[in-house]
Amino acid sequence: MPADLIVFGEDWGGLPSSTQHLVRHLAADRRVLWVNSIGMRRPRLDGRDLRRLVRKARDLLACPAASAGETRPPNLQVLPPLALPWPASRMARRLNRAALGWQLRCALARSGVERPILWTSLPTAVAALDAFEARAVVYYCGDDFAALAGVDHEPVTRMERELVERADLVLAASEVLAARFPAAKTMLVPHGVDLDLFSTPAPAADDLPTDAPVAGFYGSLSDWIDLEMLAAAARARPDWRFVMIGPVKVHATALRALPNIHLLGPRPHAMLPRYVQHWAVSMLPFRDNAQIRACNPLKLREYLAAGTPIVTTGFPALEPYRDLLEVAAGPAEFGTALQRAVLDTGRNAARRARVLSEGWQMRAQQVSAALDAL
Repeated sequence: MPADLIVFGEDWGGLPSSTQHLVRHLAADRRVLWVNSIGMRRPRLDGRDLRRLVRKARDLLACPAASAGETRPPNLQVLPPLALPWPASRMARRLNRAALGWQLRCALARSGVERPILWTSLPTAVAALDAFEARAVVYYCGDDFAALAGVDHEPVTRMERELVERADLVLAASEVLAARFPAAKTMLVPHGVDLDLFSTPAPAADDLPTDAPVAGFYGSLSDWIDLEMLAAAARARPDWRFVMIGPVKVHATALRALPNIHLLGPRPHAMLPRYVQHWAVSMLPFRDNAQIRACNPLKLREYLAAGTPIVTTGFPALEPYRDLLEVAAGPAEFGTALQRAVLDTGRNAARRARVLSEGWQMRAQQVSAALDAL
């Protein structure tokens, strides 16, 4: 029988990460204890962090229920951890080891799980390595934490080194990430795609503009998005509409000032096909930095599965799909690339076909075989 899992990831139930996609499939024949996020930086006294602290405190008092529309696997339980999100503090690490150990041993006793595989997608879970007897340790690395915005880089990088040293298997989401770890125990697992969701035709969203060509993006508007380039493209194409879906986590004054840019805010993951299948061009307007050079964005394959033309800035993970993309060399070329892409509807079927063998179920089968071999 396949070994059970304890998984340290982000908070379960939000926009699904690659870890959630994989674990959802792995839970079909394994019991899974999912441990919500242990923070990777000291909280700030701002509205966002205070709201997050209140939510985590509420979750500690009552095991979090499934959110509306969420289909949690029956074999998966969620544990909100009692842990201090302060990776730079040695005292916090010592307290976290004790508190996590107690919580995990109680949760294991309740669930009947014995000697599970410890899987972590966060370096901060190194605090749990000695909390119980694990069958094996797996580190799933989906980001360059040494460059990721919003992370206490030095202590988190130190934790990652310790985690890699003790891991029996390292799963890396991109070739750039895989090259950083010991080859003998590292496996490249590129991101997959929810083919049923993004390839199945969906009706257009009611708030999607219809009076002009739409260039669209979904995801967080964060430090790694080139807002200046987006603003320049919108000024160069005043007859287009630029639709941004997702939370705004940086100052976006330049975007808000332009009448043809529409910041719609977050939308449920299941609704995204109603946008991406119907706008004229999908965008990946990334900055060129260490984080992006190591990334393997989920939305690239989702855009491909939807079939719409794609304009992107350059980064290594796009290379297998370069012939199906418009790659802009810089801000000056992004606007002209949009104009070329809008005429490229003849390859919509080819874009969908390129990712037919890259569904999350297939990726999970590869990972499951690697777990069984430990």
